[in-house]
Amino acid sequence: MIKKGIILSGGIGTRMSPLTKAVNKQLLPIYDKPLIFYPLSILMLSKIREILIIVNKGQLNQYKKIIPDGKRLGMKITYKEQSKPKGLPDAFILGKKFIKKDKVAMILGDNFFYGQSLSKMLQDCVKIESGAKVVLHRVTNPENFGVAVVEDKKIKKIVEKPKKLISNLAITGLYYFDNKVIEYAKKLKPSRRKELEIVDLLNEYRKENSLSAELIGRGGAWLDTGSIEDFYKTSNFVSAIENQQGFKIACLEEISLNNKWIQKKDIKKSIEFYGRCNYAEYLKKIIS
Repeated sequence: MIKKGIILSGGIGTRMSPLTKAVNKQLLPIYDKPLIFYPLSILMLSKIREILIIVNKGQLNQYKKIIPDGKRLGMKITYKEQSKPKGLPDAFILGKKFIKKDKVAMILGDNFFYGQSLSKMLQDCVKIESGAKVVLHRVTNPENFGVAVVEDKKIKKIVEKPKKLISNLAITGLYYFDNKVIEYAKKLKPSRRKELEIVDLLNEYRKENSLSAELIGRGGAWLDTGSIEDFYKTSNFVSAIENQQGFKIACLEEISLNNKWIQKKDIKKSIEFYGRCNYAEYLKKIIS
């Protein structure tokens, strides 16, 4: 069972400049909450309550203002600063002391997931005994993504932005690894981009026939908020769902309460922390 998770929340966010010159992308709002709330909620729905958030050097205090240490959520949240982006596998080198001898999940800080049966899928994913698991999602434009060829839930081939259609199953930013991930990450050589590549890391597992896939089914959504257009599409999506159905996506306190990590009295502290706002009003409804 995986009990630890990493959120990779660094990066320069050049596609969203000049907004990201002053504020990290993961702190910008998706509707009424910072983007970071959404990947954090995914790990919480996986029942992971010990989390490391990797942030850019100099931006630590910005994050701690909104998510200090996880105590209000019944969690343990720690941070690690990254001097400069070195590729996704660098998260496991930086997080070695956090991971120790355990298995670990990783989610990219700009990924958004939504779906009715999502919680069950996530809680199944953390049960891996060995190897690695990648969450996949069908897309209409596979040429824009890294895609996987899958046979009997095993990934047989990974191609980055294929010119010919070999698969429409895109690799999302949600991964589950056994403890070998640290060893494999350390062995990787930087690519032409001078970064460690996640595809190279996944291929280490694929060579051992221990790379499996989990597919987000019909009705589930995966959105990458990497560009300003996608960012606002995601914000509109959240706004539409929340206003139509009356519940909040990625309400951290509600997930913690449902997980029995906190009690209603703890939510009162969060209401005080957030002040007068729609999010706090929603929290009041939860405990009334």
